[in-house]
Amino acid sequence: MNTLQPDTLIKNPHGCHVMSSVEVPAEATKVWAVVGDFGGFDRFIPALSHIEMTGEGVSSLRKKFFRDGNVVVEQLNSRDEQAQSMTWTTIYNTLGVANLWAAMKVESLGEGQSRATWTIIAEPASGGAEALPGFKDFVQGFADDAMGNVLKLFV
Repeated sequence: MNTLQPDTLIKNPHGCHVMSSVEVPAEATKVWAVVGDFGGFDRFIPALSHIEMTGEGVSSLRKKFFRDGNVVVEQLNSRDEQAQSMTWTTIYNTLGVANLWAAMKVESLGEGQSRATWTIIAEPASGGAEALPGFKDFVQGFADDAMGNVLKLFV
């Protein structure tokens, strides 16, 4: 009797929910060209030394290399050019994150103005509930720094 069943290590996280949003003095399409470039996050995350992409579009993988030696591998889950949104999941990392799902969205706020929003739901790899407050602060700070850098690209 075969006891092997389909399984996966990728799970939707239920840890902390973080959102970082910036209003940018630029058309939504120009902002989407930056934050919607799955392989281009090193443009606004200075901690990244470079990114290597495998494949294109939905299901492609990006391997993010941090200057401090950390590595993160993520898969693009969805992408909608019309809605200017995309989602991805972390499948491997050395940052101490158990599960992570993220979304990036850009919306127009009128002529020459838009809002970019990065949503992250993540769980720490260890420490349980006690680790959540510090972990959430780390993730929020990382996202806020990155989105602040997006704004700097347009002002």
